[in-house]
Amino acid sequence: MALNLTLKAASLYDEWIKNADPRLDGYPLMSSPFPQTLIIGAYMYFVTNLGPKFMENRKPFALRQTMVFYNFSVVALSLYMTYEFFMSGWATGYSYRCDVVDYSMSPMALRMVRTCWLYYFSKFIELLDTVFFILRKKNEQVTFLHVFHHTIMPYTWWFGVKFAAGGLGTFHGLLNCIVHVIMYTYYGLCSLGPAYYKYLWWKKHLTTVQLIQFVIVTVHIGQIYFMDDCQYQYPIFMHIIWLYGFLFLLLFLHFWYLAYTKGQRLPKHMKNGIIKNKAE
Repeated sequence: MALNLTLKAASLYDEWIKNADPRLDGYPLMSSPFPQTLIIGAYMYFVTNLGPKFMENRKPFALRQTMVFYNFSVVALSLYMTYEFFMSGWATGYSYRCDVVDYSMSPMALRMVRTCWLYYFSKFIELLDTVFFILRKKNEQVTFLHVFHHTIMPYTWWFGVKFAAGGLGTFHGLLNCIVHVIMYTYYGLCSLGPAYYKYLWWKKHLTTVQLIQFVIVTVHIGQIYFMDDCQYQYPIFMHIIWLYGFLFLLLFLHFWYLAYTKGQRLPKHMKNGIIKNKAE
């Protein structure tokens, strides 16, 4: 019986994967969802078991220079991806309404494919956020929201890139890149040390920016429920994106409530909204 179920599952997978975008053939991690499953599984094991045990009897690593390089590198990458998303559709013809996927081999369509894959791949780079938290013994920052966000994004984007690299389903990727430029600039300045803390008065506004991001994502993708003639090729992705945007809106509102109403999650170098000269 187990063998029959396995064969049936394999057959269903083969039938399903036939509809994948052939333009992604040869791109790293795109052959199947299993390589990323292993990476995300290893990440989860490190976060929940290996990392905390490794650091249990060790002093936290400083990693200041590493953090400066990492954060500003992500800023640069996010700026580049923002530009590429705009130039491959969002500033060159997309209507911000029912934008379908262009499956042609035109230079513009292939540019969007490359941008979508790069955005997907960047989600694995960002897993280092959690690794650095643990190596620096900032375990209080490894929250459910943090880990859930860092695992669900690459996993869901594999399917988006594999089947629908373009169209209105990429808008939240563009928006996320813009938000990450702001966020990682803050993290980069923070990692430069106490001398720069006086420039970080806008910490609270980061959460506001993230909340605005999820409101815009939810509203933008929600248009599909009011359009009778939208021929977007994979409507299932629209439902997933809407659910994702709405869910994270609720989670970030909860974070806002805890951090800025109840004062439970302010960073260590902040108290009552005043930045202290204490290195993170």
